[in-house]
Amino acid sequence: MHYLGIPTSRAASLVVSDDNIWRDQFYNGNIKKERGAIVLRVAKSWFRIGSLEILAQSGELDLLRMLLDMVIKEHFPKININDSNKYLAFFSQVVSETAHLIGLWMSVGFAHGVCNTDNFSLLSITIDYGPFGFMDSYNPDFVPNTSDDEGRYKIGNQANVGMFNLNKLLKALNPLFSLRQKQLASQILERYPQQYYKGFVELFKAKLGLLGENEDDGYLIAFLLKLMQDTRADFTMTFRQLSEISEDKLKDLNIPKEFWALQDIAKHKNFSAWIAMYLLRLKGNVGDSDSERKRRMSSVNPRYVLRNWMAESAVQKAEINDFSEVRFLKQVLQHPFLVQTLAERAGYAQHPPAWAEDVKVSCSS
Repeated sequence: MHYLGIPTSRAASLVVSDDNIWRDQFYNGNIKKERGAIVLRVAKSWFRIGSLEILAQSGELDLLRMLLDMVIKEHFPKININDSNKYLAFFSQVVSETAHLIGLWMSVGFAHGVCNTDNFSLLSITIDYGPFGFMDSYNPDFVPNTSDDEGRYKIGNQANVGMFNLNKLLKALNPLFSLRQKQLASQILERYPQQYYKGFVELFKAKLGLLGENEDDGYLIAFLLKLMQDTRADFTMTFRQLSEISEDKLKDLNIPKEFWALQDIAKHKNFSAWIAMYLLRLKGNVGDSDSERKRRMSSVNPRYVLRNWMAESAVQKAEINDFSEVRFLKQVLQHPFLVQTLAERAGYAQHPPAWAEDVKVSCSS
């Protein structure tokens, strides 16, 4: 996530024990022994929305103020700690940065898995990795968490869950607000959907290499995503291969076999209509060239992400003390936008294996 340019906590170390522990990995009563391990993660702060929520619910308002003042002083330097509207300014910044973070998640097909208030950072960084996953085939209903039967945290619902959590944050802050500040805070929260959508469109415009403004850009993006959903096109590689194919080949609908993700989506009856719209829009990129478009798009559309089948393959080897693929993945994912010969040989940019569809993880994975 860090090398994809997404705000996140970082993994500092992984310590594997020789001792076995009992685990019910999928909470189905199938208990077995597995090796124990500890991941040490670091972040600028581990305070999350739930940190304020629990104090407000307990009536610990003095402690709530102390914690807020400390967080603002340490991590929100643009806010004047002596300003009577400091908590309002804090809330406004958290709202906008949360919208931006979830937009970034969506732009790389990342599903957090458990987006409750205890897993949402006040600094709007990605924390508490558990049952997360990167989409293979584009599917708004993608759920990486084996215990999320209702799809509460499906990838297409992450923006709505963000709104829910920010409303919980507002409720936690309300005891500290004046009547007028409460009204202003509600207005700030009401702007969240527009903030999120605007950021989402800008991110996907960059993924498509679009410059400038066009009122139909939102439709062009939604049209493509619908084609991808209908054809179960690979999310990561569809955008990456659009970054690599020439406009001439798109114009002629000449999709070489190495562009397998585009071949998948090209089976849709409306693909040619979308290509025509896309190429017409690209003509509106003043002063742009095809080579510059491809360079620009390749810098924001990764070729490699940590798909769960890749992680599972590394885990299986690690269980027999072979950590070679763990180290290999670490090296590859430090340069997700660059074509890497060994990663290509490993199939990291090819169709996921058939068994990958059945891979899900749990909160203890």
